[in-house]
Amino acid sequence: MKWLPKEKRNPFIVVVLITATALALICFGLIASQKATLVTIGNNKRSAVDKLQHIKDTINQTDANQKKLADLTFALNRAEADMASGDYYAWTVDTMNLFKKQYKVEIPEVGHPSVGDVQLFPAFPYKQIRFSINGKAYYHDLGRFIADFENAFPHARVVNLNIDASGGDGEKIAFRMDVIVLVKPS
Repeated sequence: MKWLPKEKRNPFIVVVLITATALALICFGLIASQKATLVTIGNNKRSAVDKLQHIKDTINQTDANQKKLADLTFALNRAEADMASGDYYAWTVDTMNLFKKQYKVEIPEVGHPSVGDVQLFPAFPYKQIRFSINGKAYYHDLGRFIADFENAFPHARVVNLNIDASGGDGEKIAFRMDVIVLVKPS
């Protein structure tokens, strides 16, 4: 800076330093804060766009979800169609009399059903009825009857099957079994 005289050099250096300081303050104070604000706005915009896309996807899936719900409701209603409902004793007697017609199984007595909570699963939304059946049949006919009964009524199961060969007539055996059936909710 020899080209500048000494009395002008000091004010020139002061002006350059003040200008550099002002530019640094503007750069770090205003521009950096504006840049940080723009980054925050960009992140918020991306988040809002993602949220909007999620909402659009949910709206687009509404029809598919309604169809799934209708299909599941239909399947549930079809599964509940042959569950015990109304007068449980009448349902029990009618169901057993209709079902045993195809088989060579004598069932003179169907016990009165008792209603209770499902013991197989805790906090299950259905109730159950339990009733006893006494009768006589040939061994193979009884086996076929039980297998077909459990296949025809998937919500029913046979428990406590007792077979007594001495209680039957000739080759027939006497049997006693308990049947547990899920009850259609009211």
